[in-house]
Amino acid sequence: MPSRSRAIADDLRHKVSTGHFKAGERLPSEAQLATRYMVSTPTLRSALALLQGEGLVEKIHGSGNYVRRPLRRITYVGGGASPIPTLRATVRTTNLEAHGDLPALLNVPPLSPLTEFLYVTHDGKVPHSLARIYVPRELAPTDCPAPEQMRARLADLCPPLSEIQERLGARLPTQEESTALRISASLPVLSLTRVATDTAGRVVEAALVVLPGDRADALFTTCLTTDEGISTE
Repeated sequence: MPSRSRAIADDLRHKVSTGHFKAGERLPSEAQLATRYMVSTPTLRSALALLQGEGLVEKIHGSGNYVRRPLRRITYVGGGASPIPTLRATVRTTNLEAHGDLPALLNVPPLSPLTEFLYVTHDGKVPHSLARIYVPRELAPTDCPAPEQMRARLADLCPPLSEIQERLGARLPTQEESTALRISASLPVLSLTRVATDTAGRVVEAALVVLPGDRADALFTTCLTTDEGISTE
């Protein structure tokens, strides 16, 4: 027999799928729902947490729980996510010194001068993805280019790029990421670390990208070749 919280989550999910609660609509307050289902507030919150983890319900602190509008998915295909023209990006630039994991990530001494570009994309009012891009201070552009413009500038560097290494993993978001992306702390995210190195062996960019699992996919394509010179007889 399903737990009471799962039964409540199933009922709320059914109400959403049948249009009783519509996309963007605010759900009744937690106190009202707890009374309606005759359960304690912690049990009701456990049910809502299940729906938040599925990406069906979004909790906005100070406002309440809302039925989340369908989100368009990003496909990460290597070197960057597929662009969605209507996504709006905000960027914040910060000059800092290499600390924590950054010296090892960029292969620089601790306290080396870096510039951080913090990008957050939005689909309407909903945060869609988050990226922190670090470059040595002397290579940092004076403006705030879009991520694809940053990649184009890297391609024009001298000495040229030699290697771009990307590492993809899945994990739960940090509290900061959960707040910035307005997602449940129980919703897994795709975590991508991209490091670009030039032919002199210098790391010219390190990017930390976070893509919520309810709106992102990763696509990898392997091109296979056949050796026509090999006889099959």
